[in-house]
Amino acid sequence: MLALKKSAIAAAAIAAAFVLLMGAGLSAVSVSRAAPAAPFKVVLDAGHGGVDPGVRGVSTDVKESDLNLDIVRRLARYFEGAGFAVVLTRENEGGLYGTATGGYKKRDMQARKEIIEAAAPHAVISVHLNSFPADRSRRGGQVFFKAGDAAGQALAAAVQERFNALGGTALQPLRGDYYMLNCTEYPSVIAECGFLSNAEDERLLCTEEYREQVAYAVFCGALAYFC
Repeated sequence: MLALKKSAIAAAAIAAAFVLLMGAGLSAVSVSRAAPAAPFKVVLDAGHGGVDPGVRGVSTDVKESDLNLDIVRRLARYFEGAGFAVVLTRENEGGLYGTATGGYKKRDMQARKEIIEAAAPHAVISVHLNSFPADRSRRGGQVFFKAGDAAGQALAAAVQERFNALGGTALQPLRGDYYMLNCTEYPSVIAECGFLSNAEDERLLCTEEYREQVAYAVFCGALAYFC
C-alpha cells in the first residue's frame, strides 16, 4: 500500500500531467467518442445516509453511510486539486429524502438522479461498501458497471485495476443491475470499497489512512480513464 506522503506527491504529479495534456490540446481517452473540453465534471455519490445506514461493520458496527461520505469527501479533494468540477449528491450525514416517511428510499434515489441529470457530468462514481456474511473471506474493492455502457465499463476497469493493486486482489469489474447505474445515461460506476463483513477490510476501513488510500485509488483509476 502507498504511504500517504508518497500518495500526495504522486497525486500532484498526476494532476500536473493531466493539466499539461489538456493544455497541449490532447484529447482524453474515452470509449467510442471524443473527449469533452476541460474542465471535466464528475458527480460523486456517497451511498445511503440518514435513516438508511447501509451495511454495518461486524465488529465495530460502523455505518457504511458514514464511511462512504468520508471517502467521497477525500475523493472530491483529489479531483478538485486536478482541476475537475465536482458535484456531490450527498454533502452531510443526512439522506436526500426529506422526511423519513413511507417511500423515503424512492425519494432519495430520485433526488440523486435529479442531481446527476442537472450536473450533466462526464462520469458518475457512486461510493459504497460491500457485505457478504455467507463468506467472510471475501474482501477488497469491487467495481460495477451497467451492461451496454462501454464508457462505464472502461471506467470500472480502470478503477478496479487500482483497487486490486491496493488490496492485493485479482477481482474483475462486474456488470450490475442497480438503480444508480440505470438511472442515467452518463458513464457510471459503483465503487464498492471493501467488505464490512470481512474483519481485515473492516479494520482497515475504520482508519483514516486506509480511507485516504481508497480515495486515491479511485481517483487514479478515474484519471487513467480520462487521460
